[in-house]
Amino acid sequence: MTDTTLIQEYRSGVLESAHRGHICIVNDKKQVVYSAGDPHFRTFTRSAAKPLQAIPGIRAGIVDAYDFSQEEIALMVSSHRSEAFHRNTLEQMKEKINLDEGGLVCAPSFPLHEESRTEYIRQQGDKRRLLHNCSGKHMGVLAYSKLKGYDLASYADPNHPVQQEIKQVISQLGEIDPSDMAAGVDGCGFPVFALPISTMATGFLKLACPDLIEDEETRKAAEMITAAMNRAPEMVGGTGRVDSVLLHDDNIVAKGGFQGVFCLALRKERLGISFKVLDGSDEEWGLIVKSILTQIGYDNEETLQRLTEQFPGEIRNDARNVVGKAESAFILESHA
Repeated sequence: MTDTTLIQEYRSGVLESAHRGHICIVNDKKQVVYSAGDPHFRTFTRSAAKPLQAIPGIRAGIVDAYDFSQEEIALMVSSHRSEAFHRNTLEQMKEKINLDEGGLVCAPSFPLHEESRTEYIRQQGDKRRLLHNCSGKHMGVLAYSKLKGYDLASYADPNHPVQQEIKQVISQLGEIDPSDMAAGVDGCGFPVFALPISTMATGFLKLACPDLIEDEETRKAAEMITAAMNRAPEMVGGTGRVDSVLLHDDNIVAKGGFQGVFCLALRKERLGISFKVLDGSDEEWGLIVKSILTQIGYDNEETLQRLTEQFPGEIRNDARNVVGKAESAFILESHA
């Protein structure tokens, strides 16, 4: 199946650009119930996999071992922007684990959040590995490796015991054979897998509806992770980020990844949703999510209003004047 236009952008009423991609929505009977484009399109999970990657350490007991708070658990699955509240909590995590920051394989970075970056540099701050937007994930895996006595230097190697366990979790929750999980290297140095977006939707459905997870310890870990995500939504992304906006709704589990991949799931409706913007952009996520939720009849008006306010679809120039609009261009195909 071919891709489809998801978002169109107009400047002064003239079509200027279009963003194409694929959408998949699955139910708890493992059926694709809605789609746009190819519901089985294969792409790398990127950071959308972080809630799954956190499961091995959480189920092994790192929360009790290091006295992690819900905010710290949320940072383990985050793509944080290094805002002040992120940085403060990351420092607490580092102290609890007693880690050498130089042991993180993610590259030294400045904050991604613009105002935070300006403030940080003004204070003569240097790039740090702790400020990389994946540092929470790395510290979670290092905490687990340290607890188990595994080698810390090779924690990001695909053959490391924790990475093998992560692969197993993704395979089990996504219901895909490990041999069908094409491997690559993520931007932060971690192993990353290319999966059908239907597999991603299935994995997120189980995060939101953990009764679908057979193993009790894995189920408890999923419950703990998603509870922390909803308890501390700004830790997961940051101010104004789509996943953080959605996580204020206790019915939703959501996490985005680089290069246009986004996953969410609805607890009450028991639906898993994933989509891929083919040009890799994330600027359209809010509009795409709002259109998906509207088309399937999602009834939380507060969440829909929050999306509208945060992502109004206005295109502004450098002086912040409205010069155009962006709007949804897809209609979900029902497979009921």
